[in-house]
Amino acid sequence: MNLFERYLTLWVGLCIVIGVLLGQFLPSVFHAIAALEVAKVNLPVGVLVWVMIIPMLLRIDFGALHQVKQHVRGIGVTLFINWGVKPFSMAFLGWLFIRHLFADYLPADQIDSYIAGLILLAAAPCTAMVFVWSNLVKGDPYFTLSQVALNDAIMIFAFAPLVALLLGMASITVPWDTLLMSVLFYIVIPVILAQLLRRQLLQRGEAGFQSAMTCIAPYSMGALLLTLVLLFALQGNAIVAQPLIIALLAVPILIQVLFNSGLAYWLNRRLGVVHCVAAPSALIGASNFFELAVATAISLFGFESGAALATVVGVLIEVPVMLLVVKIANDSKGWYARGKQ
Repeated sequence: MNLFERYLTLWVGLCIVIGVLLGQFLPSVFHAIAALEVAKVNLPVGVLVWVMIIPMLLRIDFGALHQVKQHVRGIGVTLFINWGVKPFSMAFLGWLFIRHLFADYLPADQIDSYIAGLILLAAAPCTAMVFVWSNLVKGDPYFTLSQVALNDAIMIFAFAPLVALLLGMASITVPWDTLLMSVLFYIVIPVILAQLLRRQLLQRGEAGFQSAMTCIAPYSMGALLLTLVLLFALQGNAIVAQPLIIALLAVPILIQVLFNSGLAYWLNRRLGVVHCVAAPSALIGASNFFELAVATAISLFGFESGAALATVVGVLIEVPVMLLVVKIANDSKGWYARGKQ
């Protein structure tokens, strides 16, 4: 993990403080930025999201899809968790904790928005950070690459219908036009651009490609942090008034990460999948493409929405929670091998 990835939680914490302070002292500036929209897409955030997402998508080789057949069981487990369990379990946890158990401690007018943000977070399978987690558990790189490529291909077609279904189940109005625009703007176009740019960079050879990726990576994380500053500048009043909100939103996110990673790990063990596939499978099944979730939440519900804040909480706890899952996977390798059938 590079410096930014290793201390992502710290950087997010600093962005919270800086954003809240700037929002208190320069509110008119940030409201003017929030108003810069075309077809409900905020232009500053649109640019920042592309800078965030495209470097991550450059690592995806869709040519790796032919390797799927080599790891059918592991990939089947991950797809089941990513698309059949995680979004629905998060929708349930959002309903349980946000609409019921924590409702008295949250702004009543944002309850639906918080749940929507949690759904968006769970409906977007992780992309770039998966390679980091897989490396830390000594995962099979070919499995990881083929799984991520397959997830991204599915996401192009499944993200909008799945989000719309879950929002509808949660009795939240589905803004179909904005949702489809978000998928086009934040998934389809970046994927196409990234693959075209990837092809050009690979013409320099593998060493040239890796060198370019090293140079580009800091821009991606910098754009993420700047987006968070903008978000917290506009969320500052709500956070100052009720600082407990972030902790409450973190509870269902934490539970769903541990539940889905544990379920994926156990299913792989029951199916006799080797540990170097099972461990990254569990990590892929639990982590989120939070950059996409943040961007979509802003497009659908706005900068100052509870949805945007909920997705940012996902960013805040991503690294420490996933490192915990990495440690569990590594420490349990002996137990896994003894019980694998």
